[in-house]
This record gives sequence, C-alpha cells and structure tokens, in this order.
Amino acid sequence: MKQYSDEELVRFYLDTQRNSYFEALYSRYCDKVYRKCYSFTKSQVKAEDLTHDIFLRLITKLPTFKEEAKFSTWLYSVTYNYCMDQIRSKKNVEVYAEDAYEKATDYSDEEADTAELAEMSARGLQKALEQLSPEDRTLLLMKYQDGISIRDIANVQGVSEGTIKMRLLRSREKLRKRYMESVIFWVIIILKLMATLKWPFRL
Repeated sequence: MKQYSDEELVRFYLDTQRNSYFEALYSRYCDKVYRKCYSFTKSQVKAEDLTHDIFLRLITKLPTFKEEAKFSTWLYSVTYNYCMDQIRSKKNVEVYAEDAYEKATDYSDEEADTAELAEMSARGLQKALEQLSPEDRTLLLMKYQDGISIRDIANVQGVSEGTIKMRLLRSREKLRKRYMESVIFWVIIILKLMATLKWPFRL
C-alpha cells in the first residue's frame, strides 16, 4: 500500500469498499490525529476516544472528499471541527496547546545553561498559548506548527483568506501580549527573591 498516495487509497476504498485501503489510511494518520486530539484535551483517554470517533466518522465522510485540497489537510479539518465541537459542547473542558518545543535530554555540561534558558523560554511561550482562546490557539498552531497554508485554513474554517490573515494578526498580538506579561511576572518574582536574599548586587 505504500506505493499509493492518500488520494488513491480513498478512491480505491470508495470503489471497492475493501477494508485494507481504509486500514492503510488509518495506519498513516492515526498517530497524527491522536496527537492533535491530545493537544486539545491533554488527556490520553479522551484523545483515544476522540481519535476512535473521528475515524468512525471518516468512513461515512470519505465520499465528501473532493480532492480540492490534500487528504491530510482535509482530515485535519475533520479532526479540528470535531474537537472544536466537543469543546463548545463542554464549556468546562480544559484545553491545552501542544508543547511548543520538545524537551531535550542528556545535555553536555557545556550546553546545560543554554538548554535551561531555552526551556524557560519555551515554558513562557507554552503558558502564553494556554491563556489564549481555543480558536486563537488552534489558528496559530495550524499556521506555524502544522505549516498549513492560509488558503487551506480558510477552506477548513469556511471563511475568506483575508479573514484568516486578520485573525492571525490579532492572535499573534494576543500571544505577544500574554508572553510579555509572563516574562514581566517572572522578572518581578526574581527581583523580589533577590531582595529577600539580600543579593550582593541588589537593585
């Protein structure tokens, strides 16, 4: 099955209804769909449930795939819309973005300080992302983490490209504001700690 494109597998499945074609699509994308669901829920059990539900829905939705975009982008839209529906139907569900950076391990001594600073920066960005609305956070991740084009995002959300550009601009501004608030907060904490410990070069 590796020699077939996603689009070919979809066509073969629709024409023959052979499970092997759908299973090939599942093997290619189950992990990606799970990770995207996990980014919304931060719960392994909930992400597994959502992934299962999405692929069940996919069986009935495949006939609506018109190849106007790549299958991966279309599947992302199905995943995004389903997860957002779950969030909107459960207002008290706590949602998180995916880690902005993966934590590296086994640093050499020379790299330790640099790695620690990088991790602190990543945590600040992650905290800022978590403070955004699910819509703003998802839009930023679609564009800058998943690399989806503005045109495809517009198709996924059913709006114009100009609307997406404006929303991205506003979301970036919100993220920048939240990040700076986080940085200022930790600067104040450090200064207070220095004052409490009577640091030699106390400001």
